[in-house]
Amino acid sequence: MKIKCLAIDDEPLALKQIESYIDRTPFLESVAYCHSAFEAMDILANNEIDLMFVDINMPDLNGMEFVKSLASKPQVIFTTAYSEYAMDGFQVDALDYILKPISYDVFLKSANKAKSWFELNQKQPETIQTTQEFLFVKSEYKLIRILLADIKYIESANEYIQIHLTNEPPVTTLIRLKVMEEQLPKSKFMRIHRSFIVNLDQVKVIERNRIIFDQKTYIPIGEQYKDAFQTFIDSTFYPMPPKGGL
Repeated sequence: MKIKCLAIDDEPLALKQIESYIDRTPFLESVAYCHSAFEAMDILANNEIDLMFVDINMPDLNGMEFVKSLASKPQVIFTTAYSEYAMDGFQVDALDYILKPISYDVFLKSANKAKSWFELNQKQPETIQTTQEFLFVKSEYKLIRILLADIKYIESANEYIQIHLTNEPPVTTLIRLKVMEEQLPKSKFMRIHRSFIVNLDQVKVIERNRIIFDQKTYIPIGEQYKDAFQTFIDSTFYPMPPKGGL
């Protein structure tokens, strides 16, 4: 398996070094390199990332604060020149902590630890059974029947997904969001973000590139999914939206 990586460091030379180490490691695959946490947010919104190498000492938003702010985050390896952050790193469930300056031997040892974690936690996704009206999923040793019309949206949580319903608690099941996307009728469901699929029949309010289900639930529309969603809006709602989109 290839582990998809994102590296974040405000120091160009340090970022270049991590970049070269990732490229040198056969089981790692680079997706992007960022100079700030804010750049990384855009990458995470539009790409599947398995592992992040995150520098802690960055201006504006440091690496620790950035990781803590993520509702759904990839696995993390922190990099820093200051050893006093090690305990904080493990308090946010980081896989490892690398102290700068970083040799390739040290980097590879940490990368192998990540590889072992992914191999241990890589489970075969559960199968799902779908019709045009309902689906069956396994959850907590039970087989649950869910009406498609009752689904508001589906949220990714690493290997698991949460199916959020109109009048019931969410249902969690072991399956990748991409697998669920392939099983659902495309006329009714659309992926609008790296981590979300929405039931188009449940979309009532759209504001500032977000779908608003209620006062506490805002689903962002990812940049790479915006055109497809705009096409749906243009073909479904009248009068036509003003030029400039959502």
